[in-house]
Amino acid sequence: MAAAPGVARSRFAVVGGGIAGVTCAEKLAMEFPSEDIFLMTASPVIKAITNYKQVSKTLEEFDVEEQPSSLLEQRYPNIKVIQSAVKQLKSDEHKIFTEDGKEYMYEKLCLCAGAKPKLIYEGNPYVLGIRDTDSAQAFQKNLAQSERIVVVGNGGIALELVYEIQGCEVIWAIKDKAIGNTFFDAGAAEFLIPKLTAEKRETPIECKRTKYTMEGSEEKERSVAASDELGSALGPDWHEGLCLKGTKEFSHKVHIEILCEVKKIYLQQEFIQLQRTSLTFPKEEKNVEPDEGRAKFSPFSVLWPVYVELTNGKIYGCDFIVSATGVVPNVKPFLDGNNFALGEDGGLKVDKHMHTSLPDIYAAGDICTASWEPSPVWHQMRLWTQARQMGWYAAKCMAADTLGESIDMDFSFELFAHVTKFFNYKVVVLGKYNAQGLGLDHELMLRCTKGQEYVKVVMQNGHMMGAVLIGETDLEETFENLILNQMDLSAYGEDLLSPNIDIEDYFD
Repeated sequence: MAAAPGVARSRFAVVGGGIAGVTCAEKLAMEFPSEDIFLMTASPVIKAITNYKQVSKTLEEFDVEEQPSSLLEQRYPNIKVIQSAVKQLKSDEHKIFTEDGKEYMYEKLCLCAGAKPKLIYEGNPYVLGIRDTDSAQAFQKNLAQSERIVVVGNGGIALELVYEIQGCEVIWAIKDKAIGNTFFDAGAAEFLIPKLTAEKRETPIECKRTKYTMEGSEEKERSVAASDELGSALGPDWHEGLCLKGTKEFSHKVHIEILCEVKKIYLQQEFIQLQRTSLTFPKEEKNVEPDEGRAKFSPFSVLWPVYVELTNGKIYGCDFIVSATGVVPNVKPFLDGNNFALGEDGGLKVDKHMHTSLPDIYAAGDICTASWEPSPVWHQMRLWTQARQMGWYAAKCMAADTLGESIDMDFSFELFAHVTKFFNYKVVVLGKYNAQGLGLDHELMLRCTKGQEYVKVVMQNGHMMGAVLIGETDLEETFENLILNQMDLSAYGEDLLSPNIDIEDYFD
């Protein structure tokens, strides 16, 4: 493939400076040390994985550092970082055009451009999405001057946010019956709730994920970048090092509104003209009271910058709204003129070798939709661990294809496994931990020690299909093996979770 004069050419190009993109570029750089690898990113910083630790067969822990791209180029001299957003992809010509007016030719391309926040209302200055470092810092700045905020959403970021915020009233609107629906059932949510209302904050579990922030050059470089350009997603422990404190002196003050969504948002002037009333912050004893018992006040006695009307009819005034309602794959820059097959969630469909529907184009991480027949105990979730695994595996597939070799599906796709931290508890989720896709044909077994641990296993026909472990249970490796080898556990019945039986020794 001859490149026109002035057009840079590379065998491999990767788009996206997040975990999937950087992991993919690093693996390609190792596989092909004499080839230049183009890594295109809109941000001056990239996300790097450090302190990687394989906890068990499928569970892994790692830290995420934000680093200047020059450090990546020092580690891998054959990676060439191109700091510019992609303007257009011409897949039939194997060409990428960047916003800075340059063009690049590739033989094989991996798209790892991530996802962007699904904002409840676009273009409203009082609605903040939290996705990257810039938006997290904007949030911290706004929070420092706030007395009350409304958080909308029930995923990982919402859970962490609501727990970490101090000195500010939080109205938390969730569309589910219980908090943390992405990761938990109502039982686990009930286990966690006391931590949310506790006044006294305990010392957090030591954060092993070191952070790196650019000084000086960061401000200069960021001001040059267009403000609406998205950086890559936040790392685990993204709130560490941010002071998430409002103007008040109390610790936690959270009120949860369940089974509701945002119906409408009113700016202050619109709300005054409506002549409707908004609610004070509910007293603790009224947290679950019906509307009849709520306290009302004239909308003119306290004025808030913005008002949120929920689908349950309640209206709350606040300083700003955090939209933490998930993400949408960032496919827009690549669709024009390219006939990509898209998944139902809007991601680029990829087969079991991370190949999209277009020749020589792969995708990994949040931008893609896994479209192969998955293992019965694996499913896709847009998480850090899967971004790393997909980026790594996509590079292996690109290398195998280039060298004409065959490749087996990576073992990490055998079992869904994720370890994280919520409300200062270690949380491990395995397999079909919420009985996803199992219908009614399953049973749950529980063991709970208040304030200490919560263990749930999902059983189907005597086989373990999934588990949720909250606290220091030390059961993750045992349960991982039981799910992977699908041993018939019918004979053990309820004894499987008996605290009197050392289950680890039992199945070693």
